[in-house]
Amino acid sequence: MLLTKIVILNWNGAKHLRHYLPGVVAAAPEGVGVVVADNGSTDDSVEMLRRDFPSVEVLQLDRNYGFAGGYNRALRQIEAECYVLLNSDVGTPAGWLEPLLACLERNPDVAAVAPKLLADADRTRFEYAGASGGYMDFLGYPFCRGRMLRIVERDEGQYDDERDVFWITGAAFCCRAAVFHALGGFDDDFFAHMEEIDLCWRMQLAGWRVRIVPQSAVWHLGGGTLPVDSPNKIFFNHRNNLAMLFKCAAPGQRLVVALVRPALDLLAALSYLAQGHWSCFCAVFRAWRDFLKWHPALRAKRRAVRGSRAGSACGIYRGSLLLRYFFGRRTFGNMM
Repeated sequence: MLLTKIVILNWNGAKHLRHYLPGVVAAAPEGVGVVVADNGSTDDSVEMLRRDFPSVEVLQLDRNYGFAGGYNRALRQIEAECYVLLNSDVGTPAGWLEPLLACLERNPDVAAVAPKLLADADRTRFEYAGASGGYMDFLGYPFCRGRMLRIVERDEGQYDDERDVFWITGAAFCCRAAVFHALGGFDDDFFAHMEEIDLCWRMQLAGWRVRIVPQSAVWHLGGGTLPVDSPNKIFFNHRNNLAMLFKCAAPGQRLVVALVRPALDLLAALSYLAQGHWSCFCAVFRAWRDFLKWHPALRAKRRAVRGSRAGSACGIYRGSLLLRYFFGRRTFGNMM
């Protein structure tokens, strides 16, 4: 078995750790260590871990570097062949990890795998953050087998086939350590949100595959850090999505995005305003402002990504998710 470490990035998540960490420790296969990397918490997380979970290694960072920067700094200090990045609000049943590691062992060209993600509040339904593997449409809107925009399907085994996908969720992200470090890990500048999609895209452009293994399933609470309509979440999702497209998209796709996305994002901002969410309305414009200011650095990143191209991405839907959705096709079905 690959030398594996489960790594949980924590920021003021003592409540989640008390609830979910015992199950993570209990379900970890023999020889797989559990590490909690603390991202500068101000609650009693570190004290609680050292008191109540002596078998868990605690790695302390000096401040909150976000999801991307926190994991990058933590994983540079952890020796393993395989990292399993796990949110602090994920429940893990016995036997969940073995199918993921087996997939990596039998597929040497697969860089990252993930389990099916179910909602902890209702385990008959998929969970928004990843469901049964993710895709993206031509304009950059992500969706999943089991989740289209905010419509989440019931899990009835309809997406239980193992397959290559465009992206997998950062809530339960199992990857080869060598590939993670060779590609520079997550983009530090993203701070949070979209960083796993960006990394999955770069993995594929570098010639690797990304795969969903639904024979493994975990339960995700979701929204533990930021609720869906948080202005900060809207800001990061819009800004980082635009940055990812600028870095990774082929010229034709990037041109279409540049022409169409400003109008669509303006409509999104106006919809927030019509609902009385002024801060969310402003978040869309802040995202565009920061994206445009970010251009010089993004050009350099784009050159680096283009220079390492050895493959192509699997799972970019050539149509529009929004058009499909508004014309009534609101489940994944046989879309890809």
